[in-house]
Amino acid sequence: MIPVNTPLLDGNEKKYLIQAIEEGWISSEGPAVKEFEDKFSNIVKRKHGIAVCNGSIALDLAVFALGIKSGDEVILPAFTIVSPAAAIIRCGAKPILVDSNSENWNMDVNKVEEKITTRTKAILLVHIYGLPVDMQPLIELAKKYKLKIIEDAAEMHGQTYRGEPCGSFGDISTFSFYPNKHITTGEGGMIVCNDDALASRCRTLRNLAFVPEKRFIHYELGWNYRFTHLQALLGLAQLERLNEFVERKRKMGKFYNELLSDLTQKIEMPLESTSYADNIYWVYGIILKENIPFNAQEVIKRLTQEGIGCRPFFYPMHKQPVFNNMNWYINEKYPVAEKMAERGFYIPSGLALTEDQMKTVSEKLHKILV
Repeated sequence: MIPVNTPLLDGNEKKYLIQAIEEGWISSEGPAVKEFEDKFSNIVKRKHGIAVCNGSIALDLAVFALGIKSGDEVILPAFTIVSPAAAIIRCGAKPILVDSNSENWNMDVNKVEEKITTRTKAILLVHIYGLPVDMQPLIELAKKYKLKIIEDAAEMHGQTYRGEPCGSFGDISTFSFYPNKHITTGEGGMIVCNDDALASRCRTLRNLAFVPEKRFIHYELGWNYRFTHLQALLGLAQLERLNEFVERKRKMGKFYNELLSDLTQKIEMPLESTSYADNIYWVYGIILKENIPFNAQEVIKRLTQEGIGCRPFFYPMHKQPVFNNMNWYINEKYPVAEKMAERGFYIPSGLALTEDQMKTVSEKLHKILV
C-alpha cells in the first residue's frame, strides 16, 4: 500500500526527543515551546507566536480572541474543512459562504463584497491545497468595511503571496502541524499576530485563563490548549528543513505533472502558478473532467483496491448535514465547490514519497482512466 501521506522524520527529530527524555523536559513548561514559537513566528514575519495543541484549536482561539460573538457574521469559503466554520459557530456567529475560484480552487475574492452586511465582522480566508488566496482584494475590502481578517494558513508552511509569507496577512493567522503538513509535530497548531494585547489574550485563554500573579484564581474560563516540549522539539527539527521540504514538494508536483501530462483531456491538475504565487503542492489534487463517467468516490475506491491511498476533496459547508439540520444553507448553491467535492480527490503526496512510488501511482491512475 502506498499511503496518501508519510511524513519525513529523518533529521534531528530522534536526537532532540532522546535528549528531552534524558533531561526530563516533556510538558508545556519546557523551554523548547518558546523557542519554537519564536523561530516559527520569525519565519512568517510576525511579532508573536502562540503554540497550541492543534490547528482547529488555533482557529477556535483566534476567532474567540477577536471578540466574534452571537449575531455576528463571518465570511468563509464554502469549500473548506469544517474547522473554520466550527470555530465561528462556537462563538455564536454564523459563517456566510462564498464559492470557489475554479482555477486556483480558493475562495473567489470577486464574490466576497456582495456578502458583506452590517453584521459582518470578519473574513476568515482559507488557503487551499498549495496556492494562496489572492489577498490584496480582501485586504482592501477589510479596510473599506472595517473588518478583521482571520487567515487560515494551515496548509501553507513556506508559501508566499507576492513574496511575503502566508500567515503574515491576517489580523490573526493560524497554522496546523498535523502529520500531512510540510512541518509536523504530530498534532499541533500555531497562532501568529503582531498585536501585543491579542497575543496576550490568546496565551491566557490557552492556559485555563490563569492570572500570572494569582495562579488558581480565575476571572474567566479558558481552555487547556497547551503545546508540549516534545512537540516543540519535533517542530524545531522540522523547521531546520523547511526550505528543503518546500523545494521537495515543488519537485514532486512537477514530476506528477509530467507523469500525468497525457491525461489532460480527462483530469484537471493543480495550477502550477498564478501572478502572485507558485504552487507548493501541499497535496496533489485532481478533478475529473465531465467526460469521465464516474465520480471521485469511484476512483478512490478503485485506487484503494490497487493499493493506492487517496482522499476526497473537502465537502462543501452548505451541504453539511450538521448545518442543514440547523436550517442553514438549505437553498444555497455554490456550483464550483460542489463540483470540486463531487469530482475532486488527491493522490499520495507526502514528503517521504519516492519517485518510484509516484510512477506506480501514475500507472494505476492511467489503468483506471484510460
